[in-house]
Amino acid sequence: MELIEKTISSRTLYKGRILNLKVDEVTLPNGGTSVREVIAHGGAAAVAAFDEEGKLLLVRQYRYPVGAALTELPAGKLEPGEAPETGAARELEEETGYRCGRLLPLGRYLPAAAYDTEVIHLYLAQEVTVSHQKLDEDEFLSLVRMPFEEAVQKVLDGEIEDGKTIAGILKIKALTDAGRLPLNSNSPANR
Repeated sequence: MELIEKTISSRTLYKGRILNLKVDEVTLPNGGTSVREVIAHGGAAAVAAFDEEGKLLLVRQYRYPVGAALTELPAGKLEPGEAPETGAARELEEETGYRCGRLLPLGRYLPAAAYDTEVIHLYLAQEVTVSHQKLDEDEFLSLVRMPFEEAVQKVLDGEIEDGKTIAGILKIKALTDAGRLPLNSNSPANR
């Protein structure tokens, strides 16, 4: 049996700035039909970066849907047509005030594949230098500098709860421990 569902019809219920909500009728692998509620999102990029002291750059911001301030990797939605690398570099500078010379792709993260089309592209920033923070006028966050091993422990202890941040930190930890992460002066493996 081929594991694929094909769209029969699609109806948009809501169009917003960040996402659209649609209801699709689909054909199932067994020939039956069903309905899928889908949040259509344009995608995002998240970036892990280490400052001149080798500390992981994180941001802390209030997330209205969960009613709490969360500690996260710098991230944001991609502009229409924007390459994920461009979005990651832009978000790093806007949110942290640091610029990077290059980005190492860490893969994609699907935060809620059962009902959301969002893809978050994860990166590790390299050749990081100080620039200037450029927050949007409706964006309020605090910069947090944390030793990498402390961030790993906070993930394991459940103190860092954001999915993209958990994925990024643990992927860097696994790649570093396996010797597969290219080393540079700000790499967690050099501390």
